[in-house]
Amino acid sequence: MEIKTTLLPESQRKCSTIKDAESLPFGKLRSDHMLLIDYAKGVWKDARIVPYGSLSIMPGAVALHYGQSIFEGAKAFMHEDGELYAFRLEENAKRLNVSANQLCMPEIPVDVQVEGMMKLLDVERKWCPMQPESSLYVRPFMIGTEDALGMAPSSTYTFCVLLSPSGAYYSGGFKHAVRLLVTERYHRAVSGGTGSAKCCGNYGQAFQAARFSKKYDASQVLYLDASNQYIEEVGSMNHFHITKDKTVVIPEFTDSILRSITSLSVMELLPSLGYKVRQERVKITEFLDGIRSGEIIEAGGFGTAAVVTPVSEYIFENGDILTVGDGGIGENTRKIYEAYTAIQTGKAADKLGWLQKVPHFQYDLAR
Repeated sequence: MEIKTTLLPESQRKCSTIKDAESLPFGKLRSDHMLLIDYAKGVWKDARIVPYGSLSIMPGAVALHYGQSIFEGAKAFMHEDGELYAFRLEENAKRLNVSANQLCMPEIPVDVQVEGMMKLLDVERKWCPMQPESSLYVRPFMIGTEDALGMAPSSTYTFCVLLSPSGAYYSGGFKHAVRLLVTERYHRAVSGGTGSAKCCGNYGQAFQAARFSKKYDASQVLYLDASNQYIEEVGSMNHFHITKDKTVVIPEFTDSILRSITSLSVMELLPSLGYKVRQERVKITEFLDGIRSGEIIEAGGFGTAAVVTPVSEYIFENGDILTVGDGGIGENTRKIYEAYTAIQTGKAADKLGWLQKVPHFQYDLAR
């Protein structure tokens, strides 16, 4: 697809603002440009890279009233060779189409998505930060734009990609383990719903659970399934735990659990690190008993934003606290995090073919 490009003059670009910052917030900053593609009458068209700014959308747009809105999250990293490398964009593009199908939205060809993201990354390569645990975060999303109040899928859509130079997701980065609240009060998703899609409604409704967890000095909620028997997700991440025999266990993907690209990648990596890995339905009672007996020695979450988040304690509404291992970051969790991020940042060889160097493109400049 032809992508027309309208670029700001160098004098108006603000990428120098990230160079001197000692630390960066996650997701607060924006680069100078964004990618837009429109859909109407069965065709994706008018692909363009333009200065970052407001979107024009009618108040009656389907996305605003019926939640026809999906998104993705990926990362790119500047390596020591001075080149920018994107991490598994194709997998994010495939998953966006899975979400689109679930919400009756049109698919965007994977090659179109990847080419658009690559060209935007090339335009904005100077925005990629170099601070520890930082990245150029990539946020593609699609919204239904038809001005219609009838409860039906939109006939028009906009696909947009924005970039955010970001630091670690949690303040302090990979230095501290977090606490999780175990509660039967809230559920992220139910079978037969949109739990396996990355749609905006799944995350907006999770704010209340996260706020509730703060009352117990926890960072997030450990979500159970609707029957309150099985572990599903931890906040916006896939859950994992590690047993004494160096087996990493991740809840099996169901229609109420998002297929985390980080989890899938970690599962590919683990055998080379000397770990066994399996997916299964994890009963919450058996999991807690495993921590008490010492069979489970570490636990945490996998996700694009935070990568690997270790968990120190599981806390309960009655005041009980269950500590995992010694309550710190376990050596196995640290090993997985360091091996994974070393590949992303170019400090270790990419033997699994996860990285793609962002090309230096020639642009069709709009006049």
